[in-house]
Amino acid sequence: MNRHPYLRAFLAGAFLPTVALPLALTAFIVLRLVMQVPFAIERGLVFPMGLVPVLWGLWNMLWLGTHGRTHLRLGLHGALLPFLLLPGGTLLGSSLGVLSLGAASATWFNAVSVPYGLVACLFTAALIGYYLVWKYIVGFVNRELALMG
Repeated sequence: MNRHPYLRAFLAGAFLPTVALPLALTAFIVLRLVMQVPFAIERGLVFPMGLVPVLWGLWNMLWLGTHGRTHLRLGLHGALLPFLLLPGGTLLGSSLGVLSLGAASATWFNAVSVPYGLVACLFTAALIGYYLVWKYIVGFVNRELALMG
């Protein structure tokens, strides 16, 4: 089964965020509209829901294309993705005016201020999470689609 390996790699990479993001949106809608919990991030939900699955699919295609030369483990490759997402998201958020960077904290939507120490802790947690998700879930889907042994 060597037909269209990059298409299968894209689908394998996009699988998890395509399943998880609608579930997260459902939880957000229940919390926000049914339980009346105030959130100031509604405006920032739609764009990532369209972009994240595509980025994961392209990242998995990149792994498939470079794995023969780099021999990089899938989990480690996945853990590198936040190093692109954080600066890219920061640049995009700052450009669109939804993120402002202060001396001690970042402020989203002029409502949520997060100290940089907490951002560093969350980024470290994201690295660990991405490593585990890519190693076990994306790796499983890759094996099921015969992309890796």
